Amino acid sequence: MKSLEDFLRPTQEGLFKLLQKMFGEKANCKKGRFLLVSGEAPVLLIAHLDTVHRRPVKTICQSKCGNMLMSPQGIGGDDRCGVYGIVKVYEATEEKPWLLFTCDEEIGGRGADGFCAAYLKGELPERLNELKMLIELDRRGKNDAVYYSCKNPKFEEYITGKGFRTNFGTFSDISCIAPALGVAAVNLSCGYYNAHTLHEFISRKHLNATVRKVIEMVSEAAKPDFPKYEFVRAQNDPYAYHDYWYDPYADWYGSEVDIPVGSIPKDLPSEFEGIYEELLEVYEPGELEYYRMECGDQILLELYEDEFGERAARRWTNASEKIHLPQRQDNPNPEMSEPMPADRTVHVPSDASGNRQVG
Repeated sequence: MKSLEDFLRPTQEGLFKLLQKMFGEKANCKKGRFLLVSGEAPVLLIAHLDTVHRRPVKTICQSKCGNMLMSPQGIGGDDRCGVYGIVKVYEATEEKPWLLFTCDEEIGGRGADGFCAAYLKGELPERLNELKMLIELDRRGKNDAVYYSCKNPKFEEYITGKGFRTNFGTFSDISCIAPALGVAAVNLSCGYYNAHTLHEFISRKHLNATVRKVIEMVSEAAKPDFPKYEFVRAQNDPYAYHDYWYDPYADWYGSEVDIPVGSIPKDLPSEFEGIYEELLEVYEPGELEYYRMECGDQILLELYEDEFGERAARRWTNASEKIHLPQRQDNPNPEMSEPMPADRTVHVPSDASGNRQVG
């Protein structure tokens, strides 16, 4: 079994080749798109190979106990934690799950699109039709479960029973894959924090806790009496699926939402206008209005934090008493009682392996 660090250092292309070599004839590959590994248990585990960071990881810093990992280049836990996690589940289970490694999730889910296209054209194994659930490891934190456009109460009850709590998310590969396969899907936390920033860090403890739970779920799914959880589309789903492409806003333009691009809704409270305006750089009006209708105006700040980070979101909460970030129920990094300032430089000695130690 390769270590977590072995999955953090390669480029996307290098990791693709590493996995191709690891799984050999069991791997169905489409270069630059996806790598599908055949399994026996009717579960598909999913993770993406790319990260947002421009440079590959050269230096890995870790806490004295080895639990927390960071890198000056950006550690890339999103989603190398997921890649490591599903490989570890595969190696730990007697009846192997199916694995799907996708490329370019961070720039629009291109690998997931390629997989869906290949599936719907009949280019992939027919046994994929026997899958009973999809599990993605591509969520920050410790115990989140995100379902996106899938609304299957029985499936959610099963996942919640494993100690996860339902949370909100915008997009991941299962947003495309679940409706294409017609199978219920969930994205689970896999131990990384501060995603898409150079201050991103990984908690091995939280990652390994999720891995243990997924091992249990794969083992249960391999039993003959385990139910198949079908994909049930949530009402007012913005990710309406057509063939193998999805049109996020088809149901909203011209009818439900009548907002010119770049405009601010008339019913939006003034304290959210600045947040909304900046979110229009990365979201379409129809999508933002869907989230407002489903979750209220406060969801705009959570979307903002997802895209621009907690530090950026704090300037809006400091400017108005009417908006606030959600309360954090646990401290993901008990070794650091306060966040590290953005301009702080940490000098740490190296050990014999070349990894740096953070105190």
